[in-house]
Amino acid sequence: MTKRRRFPTWVIAVLFFGIPLLELYVLIQVGQVIGVGWTILLLIADSLFGGWLIKHEGARAFRALNAALSSGRMPAKELADGILILTGGILMLSPGFVLDVVGLLLILPLTRPVARRALSAFIGARMVTTLPFGPGPSAPRNDNRPRPGSQGTVVEGEVVDDDPQA
Repeated sequence: MTKRRRFPTWVIAVLFFGIPLLELYVLIQVGQVIGVGWTILLLIADSLFGGWLIKHEGARAFRALNAALSSGRMPAKELADGILILTGGILMLSPGFVLDVVGLLLILPLTRPVARRALSAFIGARMVTTLPFGPGPSAPRNDNRPRPGSQGTVVEGEVVDDDPQA
């Protein structure tokens, strides 16, 4: 059985502490350049734009998902787009400019294919290393059954259908 790979603790610590500190630093820098009022107004406008963009791109992704399902094909691309739009939307609605830029990159149709490939590679690598199933224990062998490659016993005959309703 393959052991699950986990994120190193330092990566989680950097994400948990580093991103908020980076957001705070960027907010302070922007506030010093354009002023506190304009910074707050820009954050509000950014969140409103993010909400509109999520609604627009989410509806487009939902239509594409329905079209894929109605045509009978597997909607892998459409599902990945939905995940990316949802994640980007959550990031866009959070206060701060750094996560807004990352969220915008996940939502925009121009940059989403790159993010989709990265997501596919990330999930694919995890799937290969963490699948918990494989060849299990085999059933006990019945000695009366023919072995693979053997002819076994052949009985010649004719099939008669006694059921007239079939």
